[in-house]
Amino acid sequence: MKHAIRDFASLSATALLIALMASHSSAWSQAASTPSAEMQSEARDARSQQNTVPDTKGTGPYPALKQEVASLPHHVIYRPADLSASLKKKLPVLAWGNGGCSDDGASSRLHLLEIASHGYLAIANGTIKSGPGTRPAPAPAPRADGQLPPPATSSKQLIEAIDWALAENARSGSELYGRIDPTAIAVAGYSCGGLQALEIAGDKRLRTVIIHNSGIFSPEHAARLPSMDIGKDTLKKLHTPVLYIQGGPKDVAYGNGMDDFNRIEHVPAVMANIDVGHGGTFMEPEGGRAAQVAVAWLEWQLRGDENAKRWFVGPDCRLCSDKDWTIERKNLR
Repeated sequence: MKHAIRDFASLSATALLIALMASHSSAWSQAASTPSAEMQSEARDARSQQNTVPDTKGTGPYPALKQEVASLPHHVIYRPADLSASLKKKLPVLAWGNGGCSDDGASSRLHLLEIASHGYLAIANGTIKSGPGTRPAPAPAPRADGQLPPPATSSKQLIEAIDWALAENARSGSELYGRIDPTAIAVAGYSCGGLQALEIAGDKRLRTVIIHNSGIFSPEHAARLPSMDIGKDTLKKLHTPVLYIQGGPKDVAYGNGMDDFNRIEHVPAVMANIDVGHGGTFMEPEGGRAAQVAVAWLEWQLRGDENAKRWFVGPDCRLCSDKDWTIERKNLR
């Protein structure tokens, strides 16, 4: 099964992402044509295969689950399955924007389940549209003018997720009552969802931001969707440390992400690249190597974990000595 998951990851990078993220894939720097019938057929096959990949519980000390709850419609929640007294840590909160700004809140489920298993509450935009518990929906059809419909989700939903988590923490009778750390809140996103995360980076409740396989379009290369044209000035909203995880030079978001990193001067920033392309490691077992790096960053930034800090800091940092990764850093202490 692990080999099947890895095979699917390769397929999804060339097919599923075309269907769900056409506006954010091969046309990052120019207007793209409508995906071909062959590409759309390959994407449908990829989505069908994705549904056969089982959920995982993560490798952390708290086996995780995903769920939908009536009090937070249009979101999918990832959390430790056991919220009893055996959960010794309060839960930091991670709000998540999906690739393609899609409303499939399960599209990065292996990655988010891995994070949740380390004692986190992760909340993704959308509903369960792939994998176990799926509620299938067709991919949006291109409009007559060749443009795609507006994104199915918005950055406002990331704010809704944070608001809900803090309200549940304070609501007597909630299973999350008193179990959330309101001082440990992060936002992250993949591809188009990374731009959603940057849109709310000015929220003063945030402690850190993680951007996966993404970056803001430069002025000379307008985004295909107006809602993705957030402008490089958005980077000035950052008031927390930020981590970029990119897929190396063959990642179609590589240029935009590297340009973001080069422009950021006022906050601590790390750029970590692994040569896997735009598909990342999201469908590898337990979210793959990128999930491990994301967990380490969150443990350092939200919990002050010194061992996690060593992934990023010092001349012999863990990512510095890992041949699969390249790392650039600025303003780190």
